[in-house]
Amino acid sequence: MSLLIGDAAPDFALVNQFGETVSLSDFAGKKPVVLVFYPLSFSGICTGELCELRDNFDRFDRENVELLAISVDSKFVQKQFAEHEGYKFSVLADFWPHGAVAKQYGVFLEEAGISNRATFVIDKNGNLAAKFITAPGQARNLDEYDKALASLHA
Repeated sequence: MSLLIGDAAPDFALVNQFGETVSLSDFAGKKPVVLVFYPLSFSGICTGELCELRDNFDRFDRENVELLAISVDSKFVQKQFAEHEGYKFSVLADFWPHGAVAKQYGVFLEEAGISNRATFVIDKNGNLAAKFITAPGQARNLDEYDKALASLHA
C-alpha cells in the first residue's frame, strides 16, 4: 500500500521508551505529527539521523509538531537507545506484531525484517501532508524536514 498526499493516515497504538501507549489519534485535532521510521536503534546511520533531529528539535517545537520515531526494536531497546542518546521525543516500538505499523505505511522491508527510512508528516486532521523516503543505507537530509513541515502551511 502506498499512501498518497491527502490520504487519512492509518491510526496505530505503540509503546514508547517509557512504556506508555502512544496512538496517532491522541493528536487528532490538536497538533500535526511527524512519523520518522528508521531501521534499527543503535545502528550508525539511524543514530546519526535521530541525533540530528534531537539537536534540531526546535524546528519541530516551533511548529507545535509531535515528533515520533519508530523502529521494529523492542520497548526495552528503545528505552536504552533514547536514554543513551538523550532523546526527548517518543521512540516507539513496532515490535509485535513485527513491523505492523511500518506495513500499514508501506515501508516495511520483508526481506530484511525492518522498516525503510521514511518520514510522514500528518496534519492535525489526521491526513498525510508530506512524505519522503530514502534508499536503504542513505540518510535523510534535514532540509527535507523543513520542506515537509512547510506543507502544513500550504
